Amino acid sequence: MIYRETGQYKATYGADQQLFPIVQDRYFFFAFMAFLVIYPVFFGSDYLFQVVLYPVLGLGLCALGLNILTGYCGQISLGTGGFMAIGAYSFFKITTIFPDLNILIIFIFAGLISALFGILIGLPSLRIKGFYLAVTTLAAQFFVEWCINRSDWLSNYSPSHTIGAPPRELFGFLVMGPEAPGSAKYLVMLFIVAVMTLFARNLVRGRIGRSWMAIRDMDIAAELIGIRPLFTKLSAFAIGSFYIGVGGAMHVMFNLENVDPEAFEIFSTSFPILFMIMIGGLGSILGAYMGAAFIVLLPVLLRNAFPFLGIDIASHVIQHIEFMLFGGLIVFFLIVEPAGLARLWQILKEKLRQWPFPY
Repeated sequence: MIYRETGQYKATYGADQQLFPIVQDRYFFFAFMAFLVIYPVFFGSDYLFQVVLYPVLGLGLCALGLNILTGYCGQISLGTGGFMAIGAYSFFKITTIFPDLNILIIFIFAGLISALFGILIGLPSLRIKGFYLAVTTLAAQFFVEWCINRSDWLSNYSPSHTIGAPPRELFGFLVMGPEAPGSAKYLVMLFIVAVMTLFARNLVRGRIGRSWMAIRDMDIAAELIGIRPLFTKLSAFAIGSFYIGVGGAMHVMFNLENVDPEAFEIFSTSFPILFMIMIGGLGSILGAYMGAAFIVLLPVLLRNAFPFLGIDIASHVIQHIEFMLFGGLIVFFLIVEPAGLARLWQILKEKLRQWPFPY
């Protein structure tokens, strides 16, 4: 079989706790990352970039932020679209005020502004939980949308409060704007996603991540053993909102390029990203991206499958079919495999191992 672990001994705690303790996983990861860099850059088309890669990377990072908050810390949130809007409008405003500032720094500032709002919105989580917390975050999203529609300054006094992606360079290369090459945008997005995913992977394995999971499993017991609910819950809101803010800014500036406040409504952003972590797997970093890829690719497959089979179906009918499939799959995963696609991937890997005595 593929996973033959004989001879892969762990002599130190560091070796036992490394990201890829099995050599085969390490080789697969590096090969997959090389594929993500080489194939789209040299062989990718505009359709591949705009329809598949940009949405998966941008929305996948937003799903990762929501998974940190909901999957790892257990704090239910329906205000993902509001945090995405905060990150996108913050990025637009900062880059128009400081046009010469490095866009990587602007992404950090946009994420920090979103994290600040996440802390403010997370304060009620110290007294309420569950359905009441979800309603609170939903109300916060409505408040964010109201503020954007009432503040002309945020959109540089655009009549429809629309923001766009201004042309910006990174280290002398044009990476943003309508004239920027698709491969340049993709490489910037892939770099940001890879760095932030690696940071999140190490974060959830450390003390902060263990504190989140303790609060998620039983907050009273966690408090009794010395975990501070104030710091733990607010840190989850801050870090999760930071990721959502950066993901929202990337999704708008690299993928959509022109949006108005209606693009961040609950049915177009918050619910789909919630579906991503439910289908991909709560409490799983890989599941956030698997769910994002599934939600993005399913409509693409449906739109191309019917014409390929010679079936003439109106576009609005295909959209209704998408909604029915999403609903059915959510029910399916909640009943059959609550851990989502990430758990199915883990089971598949277990089947490829020589167990219990690999040789």
